[in-house]
Amino acid sequence: MKGEVEKLSSIRFIKEVDYPTWLANLVMVCKPKKGRCMCVDCTNLNRACPNDSFPLPLIDQLVDATAGHALLSLMDAYSGYNQIFMHPDDQAHTSFITDRGLYCYKVMPFGLKNVGATYQHFVNSLFAPLIGNTVEVYVDDMLVKSRTVA
Repeated sequence: MKGEVEKLSSIRFIKEVDYPTWLANLVMVCKPKKGRCMCVDCTNLNRACPNDSFPLPLIDQLVDATAGHALLSLMDAYSGYNQIFMHPDDQAHTSFITDRGLYCYKVMPFGLKNVGATYQHFVNSLFAPLIGNTVEVYVDDMLVKSRTVA
């Protein structure tokens, strides 16, 4: 946990916070082949947040959209959710407790119930002119497609 907090702090994804409104616990989760992963338990915050109903693309439609294309390039956005900054007024709501102090996220963390919808809305806006033509996007997974190899 110490190493992960130091890493997130050094890349400015989190910051120390005093007197937060919300406070979550950390949970260490075992990952196959990768050791352990630090997760913030956002259960209570998620219960209090309204649901974002922005639709995710349907997988079967995305698969159908690749028909007739000779070349497909798959990309996965690294730490995709963490590329969206939290509104300063909302940062303290993502606070969590460690043995070294209290911290909150400055970027959108994994674990909040609306991150998928928020990220999908963002990438749909970003790639709007390309979606359906040369690009398909499902949250942080992107597919660039071409009818010809050359």
